[in-house]
Amino acid sequence: MKWFTRGKKEDAKVENTPVAQETEEIKEDMVKDTEKPKKSFFAKLKEGLSKTRTAVFGRLDDVFYAFKSVDEELFEELEEVLISADIGVDTSVYIIDLLRSAAREKHIKEPEDLKQELKDIICKILSEQNTQCNIEGSPAVIMVIGVNGVGKTTSIGKISNYYRQQGKKVLLAAADTFRAAAIDQLEIWSKRAGVDIVKHQEGSDPSAVVFDAIAAAKARCVDIVICDTAGRLHNKKNLMDELAKTARVIERETGKPASEVLLVLDASTGQNALIQAREFKNAADITGVILTKLDGTAKGGVVIALCREQNIGVKFIGVGEGIDDLQQFDPNEFAKALFPEE
Repeated sequence: MKWFTRGKKEDAKVENTPVAQETEEIKEDMVKDTEKPKKSFFAKLKEGLSKTRTAVFGRLDDVFYAFKSVDEELFEELEEVLISADIGVDTSVYIIDLLRSAAREKHIKEPEDLKQELKDIICKILSEQNTQCNIEGSPAVIMVIGVNGVGKTTSIGKISNYYRQQGKKVLLAAADTFRAAAIDQLEIWSKRAGVDIVKHQEGSDPSAVVFDAIAAAKARCVDIVICDTAGRLHNKKNLMDELAKTARVIERETGKPASEVLLVLDASTGQNALIQAREFKNAADITGVILTKLDGTAKGGVVIALCREQNIGVKFIGVGEGIDDLQQFDPNEFAKALFPEE
């Protein structure tokens, strides 16, 4: 049995369950969103990256200040700070090698001048990957994947709101049919974002949900279909097989692969996020990353490692709990927030 609901319907009466509690939390967040003064996203980004900026790049400033000349000991100190900042060993070594080369070629003698070169190198790494979402064609289908607990359902709700505010007609497919309450949680977010949702009963075939969502999108001239997916099944092979099956349904029903396959990662997990990206990339054609919870961690350097080591562009970043606190990733703004003007 399946049904199609409007996201703007009144909330159904629910009992005191985790879903009911989440409903109340969302309502409280909505009140907070209307009460607090609006900030620009750059202001939110700068504020959200404060822990990373202090923990990482504050230490880099200390290193540059402590040295009076550019020498090998300075490079070793810088490399140690980068490695400890969840940028990772490989990427840190790569950055320092480029820094050494720049120092030789440009005859840089002052540590302060070397700091600007470091900023430029990191900006270049962040800009090398595609950070723009492909939403061409109607409907564009975005498949969202990731392990449970990283903020996948929340991110889908926020992306829906982002595109609806741009005038796009959005439809959600509740294809995470295996996790208890996942469907209900996505429906809560659909109501908050003011978008439609297609859902089946818990335990239903996820691919059938996606099939019906695409059919509904065609009938209703929807611009974007966003598909939630399972984050965990009985074992990794089952999960990856299910994701592959969903991808095949999307291609069969639209005549092309999913417009985007976005992997949701929790920035606060640091290098574990990099491991998850590697595992999912081996099984799915990932086109980009949604990086959540940047505001609550000092491990924002993992963005640099993702771009450099996995060749994956970050498409969206989350820097707060509000519905507007997830936006498309801008490499220049990110670098600017990471390296504020002095």
